Amino acid sequence: MLIDSHCHLEFPDFKGDFKEVIDRAASSDVGLMLTISTSISDFQSVIRVASYAPNLYASVGIHPDNTLTEPQLSGAQIASLCAHEKVIGIGETGLDYHYENHDKQLQEKMFKAHIEAAQKTGLPVIVHTRDAEKDTVRILKEMLDKAPFKAVIHCFTGSRWLAEECLKLGFYISFSGIVTFKNAKSLQEVAEFVPVERILVETDAPYLAPVPFRGKRNEPSFVSHTAQFVADLKGITFKSFCDTVEDNFFKTFDKASAR
Repeated sequence: MLIDSHCHLEFPDFKGDFKEVIDRAASSDVGLMLTISTSISDFQSVIRVASYAPNLYASVGIHPDNTLTEPQLSGAQIASLCAHEKVIGIGETGLDYHYENHDKQLQEKMFKAHIEAAQKTGLPVIVHTRDAEKDTVRILKEMLDKAPFKAVIHCFTGSRWLAEECLKLGFYISFSGIVTFKNAKSLQEVAEFVPVERILVETDAPYLAPVPFRGKRNEPSFVSHTAQFVADLKGITFKSFCDTVEDNFFKTFDKASAR
């Protein structure tokens, strides 16, 4: 079974053909999809989408780019939203210093609140990090010193150093369609390095469609191309790769049910 561990099916990009997108995923052996929250104001939309079918799940969280416009929830408040049966993860959360109008202190505060919710609930944190590797690792280490939690570094595009640090902390690394791009040689080297027992795959749909669909709207059925590419990089069969990644997903998101 293929699993799209990170997509945004509630986005308006899928409004016109949502059912067909889900049907194409099923036809491509994508047996489970996790649609990811990026704001509390849209959380109910995420839940409605996840409630469409038994193999759809949701997360709850605030993307770091949205911290200036979303409510500043505490860890306890975020944890209270995890009671819904469809919620199996927390995030996406983290740090993003790419744009000039970011607030580092606010992003760190909210990142820690999400981790506190993960520590309270046992659900994994879905981590977004861009142009913020050192601070991301620092916060992850600080919070682990307080209490254990599980985490996935989603849509990994970072350095080998970041991968090594996150692996030392016991976290999983998720690769998106970016790894299939011709100009992503350094990322491909990281994918070769990361043990398959610590890998997840995702689309981040509607963004970042893998080759041969680069530039088009992404959707969960395309995750097979990313999985095949990484399996080839690692020199293992597609089936072996998918079996291991499926196990990885359910070890991490253990609130989800296998098909």
